[in-house]
Amino acid sequence: MTPAELASVVLAAAHAVFTERGLDRAALPERTVVERPRNPEHGDYASTLALQLSKRVGVPPRELAAALADELGRAPGVKSVEIAGPGFLNIRLDAAAAGQLARVIVEAGAEYGRSDRLAGEKINLEFVSANPTGPVHIGGVRWAAVGDALSRLLRATGAQVGTEYYFNDAGSQIDRFARSLLAAAKGEQAPEDGYGGAYIGEIAAEVRARRPEVLTLDDTAAQEVFRAEGVALMFDEIRSSLRDFGVEFDTYFNEKDLHDRGELDLALARLREQGHLYESEGATWLRTTDFGDDKDRVLRKSNGEWTYFAADCAYYLDKRERGFERVVIMLGADHHGYIGRMKAMAACFGDDPERNLEILIGQLVNLLRDGAPMRMSKRAGTVITLEDLVDAIGVDAARYALARYSSDSPIDIDIELWTRATRDNPVYYVQYVAARTAGVARNAAEVGLVPGDAEAFRPELLDHEKENELLKALAEFPAVVATAAELREPHRVARYLEESVAASFHRFYDNCRVLPLGDEEVTDLHRARLWLNNATRTVIANGLHLLGVSAPERM
Repeated sequence: MTPAELASVVLAAAHAVFTERGLDRAALPERTVVERPRNPEHGDYASTLALQLSKRVGVPPRELAAALADELGRAPGVKSVEIAGPGFLNIRLDAAAAGQLARVIVEAGAEYGRSDRLAGEKINLEFVSANPTGPVHIGGVRWAAVGDALSRLLRATGAQVGTEYYFNDAGSQIDRFARSLLAAAKGEQAPEDGYGGAYIGEIAAEVRARRPEVLTLDDTAAQEVFRAEGVALMFDEIRSSLRDFGVEFDTYFNEKDLHDRGELDLALARLREQGHLYESEGATWLRTTDFGDDKDRVLRKSNGEWTYFAADCAYYLDKRERGFERVVIMLGADHHGYIGRMKAMAACFGDDPERNLEILIGQLVNLLRDGAPMRMSKRAGTVITLEDLVDAIGVDAARYALARYSSDSPIDIDIELWTRATRDNPVYYVQYVAARTAGVARNAAEVGLVPGDAEAFRPELLDHEKENELLKALAEFPAVVATAAELREPHRVARYLEESVAASFHRFYDNCRVLPLGDEEVTDLHRARLWLNNATRTVIANGLHLLGVSAPERM
């Protein structure tokens, strides 16, 4: 019996009690939840339904709990129900009901853990969005891992998600990038405000190979060539490196398109209609202070140039016009000040900033070698890049390490730890369970042990303490996925895989033998445990997939 099925049984018992007592059934919720008690001695699951309903119907909570316990105790699969404290229901399942979960998980396969919790939500999720002036640095890599995992979680809970990468290919930073390429092609030092690193020389050389005549042009024309060709090459490199990291975006959006299509003028007109624009000192301002910003923001300067914030406004409007009800933007720690102005901007468009716009801030990442932070990239010159991280610890370890921690906490990634083939390496610890469960299934087949069909499965045989503990851990997965999606916290999945599933499986494996010894006859207990082994493999694989990490069959 899954937690969702048990919750339905609890609610059915409440309907029966309310009907028998003549209570108002309109007070009953459409659905309820059951949770694992902190202390396993209190039972398999707990419900607070009696406490929730007591005031609504004017019945003391313990009296209502007693009636619910009596009705629930007669339900198939429920072994016992105890009342605790002011009206908590502590529920124990019989072994057969608990063990059936193994069959449910195996038969569901990749669908186990998925739900419709966020069905109907249309979400635009923008992450990474590094400027096309250099490789993706380690801060952007964190958002690549977390953002991609979050997109998988949101889709797994029924949301319609569009992932998006925003290329800032307009503005002064692109001018500096083009000047830096031109200088490198000429063999000159980079401009004082330009970009350095070996990659600048590499791209400059590639542009020259594509356009051999470029250095025969005057500097203005040559700079335009380096701008167009260099940005395109940088785009291709960023997309390729992210693809190798397992991250693909539904949309790659160019800021330049906003300018070329007149969308900044459209955004300005919309904000003017809303009555939030004014002119001062020849510039056009947005009155964001009306919605809590610390100062009003310039959209168009007195010389006619657009500001970056004007492009932000146009880009937000573009997303909303494409039908996305919620715009989620992931930004680095240095962008914390953007939250107030962006929320105010959404309000200026007439949106609800708490409903339509969500901004997530990620903290810094340090890559440690021999206990000291790495500061310089061999190629980028000034920052650690995606390639540096992957070269150091591999894609799986990098993605897991970056998604394992709450994004609002700084993290240190120790190269030695994350490349170690030991249990203190978190990704190895989890992937080892994936490989071990696959190995058990292979070895079982070799000795003629197969799970058999569902009708022959004997779930009541899974009555060992460690089997029950593992079943409870596997039962939590759908709720963990839903919570991680709703709170935008993929790290909850990683910690669950480590602390709940992997830990419980190791204890099960050490105490409950799955394979027969020697010439020992294959029994129904062996088959039941093989179902549980395979269910564990399913949950580990599904959880790792949500993090973009492989579930190896061998290690």
